[in-house]
Parts: sequence; structure tokens; C-alpha cells
Amino acid sequence: MYLIAIAWGYVAVMMALAEATSSQGSILGAVITLLLYGVLPITILLYILGAPGRKAARKKQAMAEAELAAQAAATAQAQQSTQADGGDHAPAQPLPPVGKET
Repeated sequence: MYLIAIAWGYVAVMMALAEATSSQGSILGAVITLLLYGVLPITILLYILGAPGRKAARKKQAMAEAELAAQAAATAQAQQSTQADGGDHAPAQPLPPVGKET
């Protein structure tokens, strides 16, 4: 991917150099040539060819966030009290046995 960008950058620089050193050319023409034939196409090319990498990075980040959320939920569930009243201390009144009437 970068080889294509480097090669096209070289071609664009040579075109700009030929424009600048030509008897009918100008420095302004060389700058415009470099920008329009070099920088702009290279940035578009790198943006398009970098899309799969960006997509994979987004997917990896989403999976990491989901895993972190799952770990946080598991930690919160493990930290919940198993006491009947939800507190950290024993209940003040003993609980009646389940399924028996008193």
C-alpha cells in the first residue's frame, strides 16, 4: 500500500520539478501540480486503502469494551450481598423457613 503512495509521490515531485524548471513553467504551477497531482490523490488512496484497518480497529475496540462491561457486571454481581435484607450485617429478625407457616 505504501509502495504505491511512495512511487506516485516520486512521480508527482518529478512532474512539479519539471514544471518549475521549464522555461514556460512557474513555481506556482509547480506547487499546484504537486498538490493536485500528488498530495490529493495520495491522501485519497491512503484513506480508501486504510478502511479495512480502521474497521478492524473499531471492531476490536468494541469487543474490548463489551468484555470490560461483562467483567464489570460479573464483578458487581459477585459483590452483591447474599444476605436476605441486602445489607452487610445479619438480619435483625430471623427469617422464617421457606415453605413453612408459623
